[in-house]
Amino acid sequence: MPELREEIRRRVLEQVDLTRDVSDEEILRLIRQEVIGQGNAYALALEERIAIQRDVFNSLRKLDVLEDLLSDDEVTEIMVNGADAIFVEKHGRIERSDKRFSSDEKLYDVIQQIVAANNRVVNEMTPIVDCRLEDGSRVNVVLPPASVEGSILSIRRFPKEPMRMKDLVAIGSLSMEMAECLRLLVAGGYTIFVSGGTGSGKTTFLNALTEFVPEDERVITIEDSAELQPIGVANLVRLEARDANLEGKLRISIRDLVRTSLRMRPDRIIVGECRGEEALEVLTASNTGHEGSLSSAHANSCRDMIARLETMVLMGMELPVAAIRAQIASGIDLFVHLGRLKDKSRKVLEIAEVIGIKQGEVQLQTLYEFVQTGEEDGKVAGRWEKRNKLTHRRKLEMAGYGNAGI
Repeated sequence: MPELREEIRRRVLEQVDLTRDVSDEEILRLIRQEVIGQGNAYALALEERIAIQRDVFNSLRKLDVLEDLLSDDEVTEIMVNGADAIFVEKHGRIERSDKRFSSDEKLYDVIQQIVAANNRVVNEMTPIVDCRLEDGSRVNVVLPPASVEGSILSIRRFPKEPMRMKDLVAIGSLSMEMAECLRLLVAGGYTIFVSGGTGSGKTTFLNALTEFVPEDERVITIEDSAELQPIGVANLVRLEARDANLEGKLRISIRDLVRTSLRMRPDRIIVGECRGEEALEVLTASNTGHEGSLSSAHANSCRDMIARLETMVLMGMELPVAAIRAQIASGIDLFVHLGRLKDKSRKVLEIAEVIGIKQGEVQLQTLYEFVQTGEEDGKVAGRWEKRNKLTHRRKLEMAGYGNAGI
């Protein structure tokens, strides 16, 4: 009964004294009174009254129709394409929700509420903003005139408890042998780049890798929006970039944060995602004593990740390609490529070691590779095959893992 909800909401607002702070309890009391009165007139059942009371309260004090979606642990993504078009992702599949905002104005109000909580501004002058919810969910907003069909809101949700590597093994994202290999490589101080497309699970996987960082090390995370939840790291510093203000000033870029992190005595630097010129600083850090660092970026394969890195470095400084490739070969030890398959499952598709430069090209050798064998009951069937043993073993030996069979 949308009309009844709006009527109760209107009547409650008429009774609220806006000249003072009104508690949630007082709002709930007013809503109950109106629900009881209006509910008797409409002969509402108890369940209907409870639902209306919840919806009206959410519309006044919370995020309106988004609250029910945010309370559903199965929802991993919320996509709002205007007031009456809400889509959600569950178990890797996108479906249309029966939820909708009462008006474009209400959706705009909710967006402003989210953005204001992050001390950000979004309007016609600055129609694009990235921020997050209290629970760490990533939020992207695009308003007209940048969006043609009205206000666009995208929310990427993350598990309340970060997924550990054993959880990824349990759901079939990689094999136990590969997880053990990565444990030794992270603990041994190998620098690892995680690549993959949108929604392939890069952030989740990067976070799981932090579980293997020795407990006595100082870790600094650097992100656009703080999402990583390093596991078991006591000496942790979390840094977050900031967009420029309305005057175009006070911007703090990821590149700025990587530079300043080098003065904070880090053992490991974790950059949530490289998108541009900061790749130069990440490579510089990896080549100047900050081994064992972790990062991620968008790419279609391990080989493509090298070309992406070259492009991103050139955004920050004009350097000879040969020099960039030399930096990549000496600063990065491994690439881990993730993919999202036809059945929407996320898997490690390849782990590749950087073994050097030959004829001006960075050389890779595949350690593990996922081989697809077909489909079973709509699920992709396949296996991980070990292709080669690790070539560069000095770091393993120095960490006491020289006898590991990887």
